[in-house]
Amino acid sequence: MPSQNNDISVFGRTVSQRSRFRFAILCALLACLFQACPAFAQVPESQNQKHDREYKSAVAQYEAGRYAEAAAQLESLLPYAAKSFATHELLGQVYAALGQDEKAIEQLEEAVRIKPASGAARENLAATLFHAGKTRLAGEQFRKALELEPKDYDANHNLGEFYIQSGKIAQACPLLEEAQRINPSSYNNGYDLALAYFLTARLADARKLVQSILPIKNTGELHNLLGQIEEKDGQFIAAVNEFETAAHLDPSDDNLFDWGSELLLHRTYEPAIEVFQEATRRYPNSPRLMIGLGMALDLRGKYDEAVKALLAAADLDPADARCYLYLSKAYDSSPGQAGEVIQRFQRYAELKPNDAMAQYYYALSLWKGKRVGDASLDLQAVESLLKKAIALDDKLSEAYVQLGNIYADQHEYEKSIPEYERALELDPNISDAHYRLGTDYVHVGQKDRAQKEFEVYQKLRAEHLAEIDKERAEVQQFVYTEKAGTSARH
Repeated sequence: MPSQNNDISVFGRTVSQRSRFRFAILCALLACLFQACPAFAQVPESQNQKHDREYKSAVAQYEAGRYAEAAAQLESLLPYAAKSFATHELLGQVYAALGQDEKAIEQLEEAVRIKPASGAARENLAATLFHAGKTRLAGEQFRKALELEPKDYDANHNLGEFYIQSGKIAQACPLLEEAQRINPSSYNNGYDLALAYFLTARLADARKLVQSILPIKNTGELHNLLGQIEEKDGQFIAAVNEFETAAHLDPSDDNLFDWGSELLLHRTYEPAIEVFQEATRRYPNSPRLMIGLGMALDLRGKYDEAVKALLAAADLDPADARCYLYLSKAYDSSPGQAGEVIQRFQRYAELKPNDAMAQYYYALSLWKGKRVGDASLDLQAVESLLKKAIALDDKLSEAYVQLGNIYADQHEYEKSIPEYERALELDPNISDAHYRLGTDYVHVGQKDRAQKEFEVYQKLRAEHLAEIDKERAEVQQFVYTEKAGTSARH
């Protein structure tokens, strides 16, 4: 959802700007309202004037954001204003602002009972119900508000946004379209409608709407959305340009990440590195930006720098699984920081004792330390970790390959061959497993079988396509998963 000042902020729960204008009018007419209330008929005139002042003071406190003071004043008025719509509605909004949803709902329901034909009152109640997790009841009130005022901008927009938040994008579109017809200059509704078009693959409609809004209000988030539209439509250059514009207009964590990751997705690694370096300078505590930098450096072949960036990412969020794949890869090509890398993988394995990949990564880090001369490391510990990883996930082909490598390095071919065979049952495209299996067959005198494995190995190495596709898939998984998380937060 848009981050700018809203015409309407349903889920921030100041549902309608009409409410503020209504309070001002209510203040002006308050004496009449209180005179009309039976509870006040028996109170002396001076008391009415006192209650009038107290109510106006509560309105002022609410408008100034002093919600606790407003609540106290309104609570003192309730015994004298049991049937006052204005008092109950304002107190409900005050409680909502204080995060006291149940008390807010009680007051807003009372306001609706007093004035059931008020669409705005139902919108306020609906927003608070939604915030309290009572989605079905919230939907009922939003729909009732629309029934009462079918040509009202707020009623259409609110219900449309409710459907977006509920994942019912197709149902949101007609409502947002109606709101757009009523008020074509509304930035927030225009953004929401363009987003709905994007999510329902109406890319041409989404692009046209965004481009029509940009001359009215040129914002980073609009350019970011246009970048997503162009990316989904396969227009890489246009997408990069929009993400870059978004980042220049609003150099937020999200916009910088989207710009850098778009470059990363399309293997323009040097520009991606520059973007992520600038992003991590601005936001040094962002794990995903640090992971993005590490991935870009690794894919560019700058392994030492990649390891440093990914170590920093692991320290920012030790339980985040996303950085460990690339840390393992970068470490494989740059084992000089073995001690620090092993420490991070050990910590990750301890944090995730039931995660097969965590145990696998820790085993691999220990073994790579062994390979660079750390004779104090125990291969039995590595073997034990690999077996634990397989016990946790018996389809983890990489673990079978590494277990086979341990046995083969110790010339225990009767043990290594079954591990390679099992790995290739699970994934016949592991070129290294074919080569190592062929080598083991040579050692045990099975030259024909060895020749077949070497032929498969040569074919896979010549193709390279599987590796490239796998690399791209890994980058896409990180980027798109993170973008999905960002959208959910918004």
